[in-house]
Amino acid sequence: MKLLLDENLSRRLVPFLQEAYPESSQIALLDLQQASDLDVWRYAGEHDYVIVTQDADFYDLSLTRGVPPPVLWLRLGNVSKSWMLQVLLERSEEIRTAFETGITCVELRS
Repeated sequence: MKLLLDENLSRRLVPFLQEAYPESSQIALLDLQQASDLDVWRYAGEHDYVIVTQDADFYDLSLTRGVPPPVLWLRLGNVSKSWMLQVLLERSEEIRTAFETGITCVELRS
């Protein structure tokens, strides 16, 4: 499973995610920072990404558009990058299992 981090998530997390989530990236690293949410949605779906976000925009798209792509909605509050990374890594099996069972949007809360 590979993750596509929304632009509100740091691109600095990407190298640390590679072992648990190979080929993961971030919107700016793919030159999509000026793209609309719908364009990012389409790109993620075409390239088999799970969109990772902290806001409801992609969740809303999942309700109206379905999948792909699935959405990982981080509802962790105002946390540091290191805490966010820790959550993504420690809960990787839980995340993977949820998407494998057909869940289209996984909400992670602290």
